[in-house]
Amino acid sequence: MNPFRAPWQRLSRLLKPPSREEIVSGPPLRTMARIGVPAAFGTLLFTLYNLANAYWVGKLPPEASGSALAGIQVSWPIVWLLIAFVIGFGGASVAALVSQYTGANRLKEANLAFNQFASLAMVTGVVLGVVGYLISPWFLRILVHDPSVADAASSYMEIIFLGLPTMILPGLFFSTLSATGNTLTAVLVNGAGALLNVGLDAVFVLGWGPVPRMGIVGAAYATVICQGLVTIAFFILFAKGRGFLRLCLEDLRPRWEWMKRGLQIGLPAGVGQTATAFGFTIMTAVIARLPNPEATLAGYGVGDRLLGLLFIVTEGLCIGLTTMVGQALGAGLLDRTRELLKKGLAGLVVILAVESVFLVTLRYSLLGFFAPGRPDVVEIGADFVQAFGISLPFLGIFFATIAVYRAAGRNRPAMYLELARLWGLRVPLSWALAYPLHFGASGVWWGMSVSNAVSGLLAIVALTRPGWRRAVIEPASEEEVPAQP
Repeated sequence: MNPFRAPWQRLSRLLKPPSREEIVSGPPLRTMARIGVPAAFGTLLFTLYNLANAYWVGKLPPEASGSALAGIQVSWPIVWLLIAFVIGFGGASVAALVSQYTGANRLKEANLAFNQFASLAMVTGVVLGVVGYLISPWFLRILVHDPSVADAASSYMEIIFLGLPTMILPGLFFSTLSATGNTLTAVLVNGAGALLNVGLDAVFVLGWGPVPRMGIVGAAYATVICQGLVTIAFFILFAKGRGFLRLCLEDLRPRWEWMKRGLQIGLPAGVGQTATAFGFTIMTAVIARLPNPEATLAGYGVGDRLLGLLFIVTEGLCIGLTTMVGQALGAGLLDRTRELLKKGLAGLVVILAVESVFLVTLRYSLLGFFAPGRPDVVEIGADFVQAFGISLPFLGIFFATIAVYRAAGRNRPAMYLELARLWGLRVPLSWALAYPLHFGASGVWWGMSVSNAVSGLLAIVALTRPGWRRAVIEPASEEEVPAQP
């Protein structure tokens, strides 16, 4: 008898994507885990890639590593600002429409929604890449005063913007597959790209064999190459078909009625994502104007990547929650949606509380590993991790609320919550504590922490409102009789 057979069978059952019937009627937390575990694994791989990116850049000579780490940290808020609208718009639209049509067993319409927003993402990716390439130097002059950091960020972003479509399309494909409950396929594709990226980072950043040391530029090349391969792999998969999802030339042709529906559902999410991205850009500017900006940005950047480890399981559960609530709403099962919310919310809060204690306790050792020889960077990063970590359970409530409204396709309340968290709380609090009240970097970190806590409390209030309990898909015609779970 094979002693490994039973554990392997249990693991296979856990990783196998749940069917529609299991999603709308199966055990809530177990089914959520079957959707969320692969997604969490994908987030882990992406986080490891980010940490490896920081690790290899940190291995550059001390005179170059600080500006390179700070340059990457400055670059991503600008990149995110330009792609946030299409990611928020497209992701929210496919998450609501694909999940609800799938729950209603109207698979043809679910596939049409996927194709419509895939075509939109293709066009906007190219346009935004050109725009970003042209305006990023202007953004850098506003954000950064340190010439070495600005030069590093400029070199990095020029390459990233040339490959911008490869940053947008994989996210849309992932959101679509997740809405059907199949996170495993997306994770396998994205995970392979992330692992390849880790290897290429080492070769391109530090140089190996015939490849010269390229520093921060090498990190950009590695990212664009790997994301390009991931995008090609997704196109091949969807051309052949994944379940009922298939890219089709006729369905890719833009249809105004679907664009209009996408605007109604996704516009608030796109606006919220853009406003959030702009807020994080402003936060970067606030941090960049503190004394010793190189060390402060580098410490914040490494600490932020470590905190990303805490969101691995959280993001997986949120994806599972969005999928299950969306399909339950599409199937008209309101009691099921309430049960999913209660259990998903409790799980997120408990997990983040336990993880935050672990990371805060080990923060010095972990930061020292990624910033060797830079005690100033480690000290700043440790202060950030400690302040931010205290507020993480409140972020669990906030994330669950956003996930539920995203599933319902009711993104206006989610947009208001995002705007309140960043513009009503985080930016003004951090600025006031850092500058008028003279708390410096610590003031920024505690401004972030307080904004998380208050936002979590506001999210609880939002969940008491009934708006998220209504689906956005139109009723089926008389010819379409959805199968019952």
